Amino acid sequence: MIRAVSHEIQAVIFDMDGVLVDSEPFWQQAELEILTDQGVPMSFEDTLKTQGLRIDQVVAYWYQRHPWSGRTPEQIADAILQRVVTLIDAQGAPLPGVEQSIAAIHARGWAVGLATSSPSLLIDATLNRLGLTGAFSVTCSAEALPYGKPHPQVYLDAAQGLSVNPEHCLAIEDSFNGILAAKAARMSVLAIPDPHHRDDPRFVIADHRLNSLDQMTDSWMDSLS
Repeated sequence: MIRAVSHEIQAVIFDMDGVLVDSEPFWQQAELEILTDQGVPMSFEDTLKTQGLRIDQVVAYWYQRHPWSGRTPEQIADAILQRVVTLIDAQGAPLPGVEQSIAAIHARGWAVGLATSSPSLLIDATLNRLGLTGAFSVTCSAEALPYGKPHPQVYLDAAQGLSVNPEHCLAIEDSFNGILAAKAARMSVLAIPDPHHRDDPRFVIADHRLNSLDQMTDSWMDSLS
């Protein structure tokens, strides 16, 4: 049953990569290592073009432009994922403000969910590493969906799992593709861009913008009501 409609935020849905954990460098490292080994001529800057996409979409993007022989795109995507899991297990750390913001949201009685393009394997590895297992009432992955972000389905699934109308959810995103997904789901969006994207004019479509979760104070959350 969906909760009664009101004008107040009833749930906060977090993206994972780049919001809870600074995993983007791990994805970039894994993509560079494995894709360049397949002969793809790419640089660090090139990895920013696919930020926020599901890993199979990232690999498909490069395969269409620089097709390779040998390992299939599916095998390459799996190799990249396994490398990122290894890096998370060894080096993953919560971004500033993660634990405090989740605790503050719970204290307000708002529901807390997770909606990510990353596979369940990486969700489990990340939450275990960060000590956040059990922090989210719902965790949704786009891995088995027809489309990942910027398609809104993973956010719609999270809202449904939380029994909250999408219009009364606040999504927290770091990528433009993620913002598009949340906006298409009719959610309010808090953008926390990484330093490489803070000057990106496209982020103007977000409803709110902070530099880190440290700035998600009680007084800031009061302003959402």
